[in-house]
Amino acid sequence: MSSLLTLTPEGLYCPAAGLHIDPVRPVARAVITHAHSDHARPGHGAVLATRQTLDIMGLRLGEGFAGTRQALAYGEAVNVNGVQLQLVPAGHVLGSAQVVLEAAGERAVVSGDYKRQADPTCAPFELVSCDTFVTEATFGLPVFRHPPIAGEIARLLASLSLFPGRTHLVGAYSLGKAQRLLAELRAAGYERPVYLHGAMEKVTAYYIAEGIALGSVEPVGTRGKELAGEIVLCPPGDLAGRWVRRFADPVTAVASGWMRVRARARQRGAQLPLIVSDHVDWPDLCRTVEETGAGQIWVTHGAEDALCHWCKTVGREARPLNMIGYGEEEADSSPVPALLPA
Repeated sequence: MSSLLTLTPEGLYCPAAGLHIDPVRPVARAVITHAHSDHARPGHGAVLATRQTLDIMGLRLGEGFAGTRQALAYGEAVNVNGVQLQLVPAGHVLGSAQVVLEAAGERAVVSGDYKRQADPTCAPFELVSCDTFVTEATFGLPVFRHPPIAGEIARLLASLSLFPGRTHLVGAYSLGKAQRLLAELRAAGYERPVYLHGAMEKVTAYYIAEGIALGSVEPVGTRGKELAGEIVLCPPGDLAGRWVRRFADPVTAVASGWMRVRARARQRGAQLPLIVSDHVDWPDLCRTVEETGAGQIWVTHGAEDALCHWCKTVGREARPLNMIGYGEEEADSSPVPALLPA
């Protein structure tokens, strides 16, 4: 066990500092790693996070999402009841952070969600050596090896060239994935406007206001057949709804790490599965565990048993936390009626 962290029904808790990390229920004091809805929930008394995470939580949850809020810059340290706390980049989405706790010569790092692949829309993952590393394992099985994103973008553009009269609808999470796709399309030389479902407009506008170059974007609005030959980004769940019928003979694509699994692609109705993930894959997960130097590995969600078994084969103690309530980022793809009209 770590002297810095324990597990409560609300989630990970640092008793010395009196705060929870990404709690699943309302608590007095919370540190939030990023603004996806499975980690960032309303109703806490006080919330500490990066400025960008707090801003995006306000956009998605309403400005009254917490009693008070405190922004902490990457690398800035605060002392909370004798515990030094820092936030360092996690490379997951804009504003995402790992939480570093240190006291009495012991250091624990809570990764939140993270990835090691390059992403032009957020600060890159920063490795921190520690004694206890709390990691996600969303794709914690050897089968999950995410290809370079450039190749997946090339597949999308090749399909657009092959079927110039068909609208290409790309299902992607409204926070992080959609903006990363936009940036990578621009890096690949695609200069036409990309059209956005209403659920993506506010967050995408925030990314642009933060200086992230995403090129020309336009709302879908009431348009449909006239978007033949164009790329439209939408929440994954809308690919199965009536909303799709307005478009010209659409090609449906889904951008997700789960597209590695054919059954998942069929379930999503993806004619063009794009393996694009904002989570760490198996090789990078194992590499990160080793590079932290941590003797204790805690696995918060995902393929917990597989990673714990691997950790033990390389001489590290590991335990699954069996935490419920994480890993459902797709909830983020549904618009909040009062804030993000469809």
